[in-house]
Amino acid sequence: MTNPAIPLLAAAALSIPAAAMAAPQVTIQPSGPVVELSVYETVDVAPDTATIGAGVTTQAPTATEALRQNSAEMQKVVARIKALGIAAKDIQTSGINLNPQYDYDQANQRQVFRGYQASNRVTVELRKIEDTGRVLDALVAAGATDLSGPTFSIDDDTAATDQARSRAVSRANAQAKAYAAMLGYEGARVLAVSESIAGGPVPYAMAKGRMAMEVQANAAPVEPGMVSAGVNVTVTYELTGKASSPAK
Repeated sequence: MTNPAIPLLAAAALSIPAAAMAAPQVTIQPSGPVVELSVYETVDVAPDTATIGAGVTTQAPTATEALRQNSAEMQKVVARIKALGIAAKDIQTSGINLNPQYDYDQANQRQVFRGYQASNRVTVELRKIEDTGRVLDALVAAGATDLSGPTFSIDDDTAATDQARSRAVSRANAQAKAYAAMLGYEGARVLAVSESIAGGPVPYAMAKGRMAMEVQANAAPVEPGMVSAGVNVTVTYELTGKASSPAK
């Protein structure tokens, strides 16, 4: 006698993401057909943290001089960051590089050495995102030659993730009940649940009602928009109850 779950699983596999297929093996022995559903939900929230990158790039005839100049300039930038009230724990060196530089001599078709380039970059986490524009301007004034970001996020995404999880489970339950009704069963029993967090909050493009930031005159204009907290929930159900005529 064939397992009644096989045709249903095959049909469900055509419409669910690959992530659902990697869900843990069901340990409860089902007696009825089994359906596995994968549901992704996100919640959009206003960010409360901004991350920027700042660095200095210098060039000199020798490696020693290039690094010495770079270190002196970078010390000014870091000192300025701390003077703005940013805690040391929110400042992290992200890369130091020293490389020879060459020009290409077209006439002689060869590389011509022209010195060394040194660079040093830090990542700065801002707990007051309304200061982002002011901080960027201050870093440039302090000698920063390389800027990146800002990237916006929320410091604690627990509440947003919980809300996304609740939505995902509700959708999965509704879909499972719909499967049961369509196939002539009374209900659905949960056999297994797994989830994956979608990499934490990410920038939300084209956000509606973007939050305008009040910045100083002449400061770099910055708009944080919204970020998303997402959860992918995979739930395995057993269809339960005496089979009757499928709903039409």
